[in-house]
Amino acid sequence: MSEFLDPTPEFSRLVAVDGLGATPVVKQIAANEEERAALVRRFDLLALDSLSADLSVERLPGKGGIRVRGRFTADVTQACVASLEPVPARLSEEFNQLYALASETPQPREQIIDVEAEDPPEPIGARGLDLGEAVVQQVALALDPYPRAPDIRSPAGSEEAREEAGKSEGPFAALKILKGGG
Repeated sequence: MSEFLDPTPEFSRLVAVDGLGATPVVKQIAANEEERAALVRRFDLLALDSLSADLSVERLPGKGGIRVRGRFTADVTQACVASLEPVPARLSEEFNQLYALASETPQPREQIIDVEAEDPPEPIGARGLDLGEAVVQQVALALDPYPRAPDIRSPAGSEEAREEAGKSEGPFAALKILKGGG
């Protein structure tokens, strides 16, 4: 129970916002064994063999906030949703995230969200900008929500099964699969 009450991130790399200027600061960070073990528990993984990131942090002109650009690489192993077999994956993605000091972040009462627009800046906490947690959030977005072992067939009724049935057996094959006959 106490793990839910402790807001300290498992992989924390704080950067003092006051020291940032217009010239980008380059940071390389990597999670140690203890941090990776804590992230395995957080995301219910079988393993997290590596997690590292190359980041560039800069203050934007005016009250534009702070931009973090980077690329992370992680070697993860998840459990297959059908067989619980290990499903290893190498995640490697670039990201670009804006941050604003809490006082600079407007808090509207009601908001219309444009899904095509750029995401609003994330607020920076009282402890400072946590680059480690920023990377961990990007890893969470990159994880496969339904990992499957390569030898596991798609379930009847899945989009893959419906597409395959439609190609090979005509327009009523998908209905046959949904009824359990495929």
